[in-house]
Amino acid sequence: MTKGMGLALAVYVAMHGNAFAAGPDQPPQLSNADRAAVIASLGSQIKAKYVFPDTADQLAATLTAKAAQGDYAKADTPKAFADQLTQDLHALGRDLHFRVRYEPDFVAQPDDDTPPTQEMIDKARVDEANQAWGIATVQRLPGNVGYLDLRSFDSAELVAPAYSQAISLLSGTDALILDLRSNRGGEPAAVSYLVSHFFALGDERHLNDIYYRPKNETRAYWTNPAVSTHYSKPIYVLISPRTASGGEECAYDLQTQKRATLVGEVTWGGANPGDMLPIGHGFIAFVPSGRAINPITHTNWEHVGVKPDIAVPAADAQQRAYAEILRTFVGKETNAGRKDALTKLLARVESGAAEQMDYSRLK
Repeated sequence: MTKGMGLALAVYVAMHGNAFAAGPDQPPQLSNADRAAVIASLGSQIKAKYVFPDTADQLAATLTAKAAQGDYAKADTPKAFADQLTQDLHALGRDLHFRVRYEPDFVAQPDDDTPPTQEMIDKARVDEANQAWGIATVQRLPGNVGYLDLRSFDSAELVAPAYSQAISLLSGTDALILDLRSNRGGEPAAVSYLVSHFFALGDERHLNDIYYRPKNETRAYWTNPAVSTHYSKPIYVLISPRTASGGEECAYDLQTQKRATLVGEVTWGGANPGDMLPIGHGFIAFVPSGRAINPITHTNWEHVGVKPDIAVPAADAQQRAYAEILRTFVGKETNAGRKDALTKLLARVESGAAEQMDYSRLK
């Protein structure tokens, strides 16, 4: 696949653990030799590709030492061994993108610019269409507030039309709630494509850079001038500890560009993209080979997460954002009848009665 589609699928799969559930033919036990071979291969991949070389050398050496001490001796099933390696990589490397899975049928993506076959493209399109391009909800709430619940950022080449259509449907609203509380990440190009809708035509913004160690290259992500629908109204972004990777980048990009207000809880804290790689005996590992570099902060959200502007429990974030928006509307409304209707709607939202509301258009 192309770099874009390959990266999207690698990150997406890494974040969705159920894609790598152990199959029915997994071996019931692992020998010491099996575990040693897997750890040696994992160490080689980390040393060759992990974005921080010094940490990579230390990680590989520590895993080898732990194996020699018998720390993995009781991990005699593939799942137990993969889980223990993942836990150790998180603890020792302090990088939440590290992940080890048992998937004997895994097929590695080409480590070059080989274009995808038509069959691969067609399958990806069907898979993403079956997931509604990651879009869970597009809705117009009472008070003329837009709501978009986006669960992933998949291949930009495929999801772009759906993103533009969703924003077009919401373009007449007076404020937008972008719900990323369950967004588990995906492709940086898809993030930049969505975010491009939130800046005026001709307003070019440098959103993010990603440095990749294997090729010693940095890819820059800017707003996309091909986007034709632009949304200029206020935006509130909902975040939670489940907001991860590309979902975090979207929130961070909008926050650092001062384009949105973030509401909820601190996010997951993973900013280093990479690839899923085979490490032998049916095991695969996600090794972060890159790191995000925000052009404004010159850092990213790794370890620390993206912090909300308005801190509330994630479960209450939509209600709080909705109330904040309506409160602003009430303050600016000059028509007495509409001001009264908005005031009553605000009271219902603040009381928690919004779920019972009649979602008909306010007059």
